[in-house]
Amino acid sequence: MNINTKKAQDKLSQELSAAKLGKYAQAVAKPTLEALKTFCEQNEEFAQAVLQTDRTFAECAENAVKGVRESISDIEVYRRAVSFYFKGADVHFNMTIDLGDGSDSEETAKPSVSLSLDSLLDF
Repeated sequence: MNINTKKAQDKLSQELSAAKLGKYAQAVAKPTLEALKTFCEQNEEFAQAVLQTDRTFAECAENAVKGVRESISDIEVYRRAVSFYFKGADVHFNMTIDLGDGSDSEETAKPSVSLSLDSLLDF
C-alpha cells in the first residue's frame, strides 16, 4: 500500500469520526467507509481524488442517500459514494456462491456459480 492510499483512508476515517449524519447516512456510513477504503487500495487515482477534494465524507454519505424514502441497495450507495469523489467512476458488483464441500484444496473440483448483479440492478 502506498502512502497516498493510507493518507486517503485515514482522511476518510477521521471525517467519519467527526461527522454529524442524518439517520439514513448513519445507516450506510460504516460499510460505505470500508468500501471506499478498499477502493482506495484498488486504485491509486481514486485515492488521490479522495485526498485532493475539499468535500467531506459526511457530505459523501448524505449525498449517497439523498432522495431515499425507504430503502436503497448497497451497490447504489457505493456507486453514489464513488462518483461523489470521482465523477464518471462506477462500481461493479460480482457475487460468487461456492457449492463445494468447503475445503480449500485445489484437488477437489468444486462447482460454482458466478453472477454479475450489474445487469439486474440497471432498472
